[in-house]
Amino acid sequence: MTSWATGLHAAGGAGITTVLGLGNTLLGDDGIGVRVAEALLAQRAPGLRAIDGGTMGFRLADTLARSAACICVDAADLGAAPGTVRQLSLEDLTARFATGGRSSAHEAGLLDLLGLVRLEGRLPPHLAIVAIQPAVLDWGETLSPVVAAALPRACEMVLQISRGWSDAK
Repeated sequence: MTSWATGLHAAGGAGITTVLGLGNTLLGDDGIGVRVAEALLAQRAPGLRAIDGGTMGFRLADTLARSAACICVDAADLGAAPGTVRQLSLEDLTARFATGGRSSAHEAGLLDLLGLVRLEGRLPPHLAIVAIQPAVLDWGETLSPVVAAALPRACEMVLQISRGWSDAK
């Protein structure tokens, strides 16, 4: 798990938005969440802690629970054109994918992770999901051109969400 943070406050990162980049980088576009986290790491954006969460599932529970604000970034079948980037709430994610309409190797893992942390009463006060519609979910370590082109939009959405939370304080 790779992570980087800037501007951490003494109280364990208060005021920092954790970005969990999820996905399997060996399955083409499924790795978009990890690629977004890597891009944000390279930008060294103030106030963000970007983490390559890969397919770690429940092992991310404590990281999520200790975050004051968290944005999970993942590939998801949104029923949209490949490369579409959308912000989802936990309720949106649950309504869309809890009924079995999963197409990613770990969407269930994200729902289960969020459900576990919710059950423990430790969900971050600020939580969002940035979902990207994949084009190719097959063996390969590169993103399809259309999803690679969506990477900057996904990064910008993460930054906008985080700035919105900071401005609201």
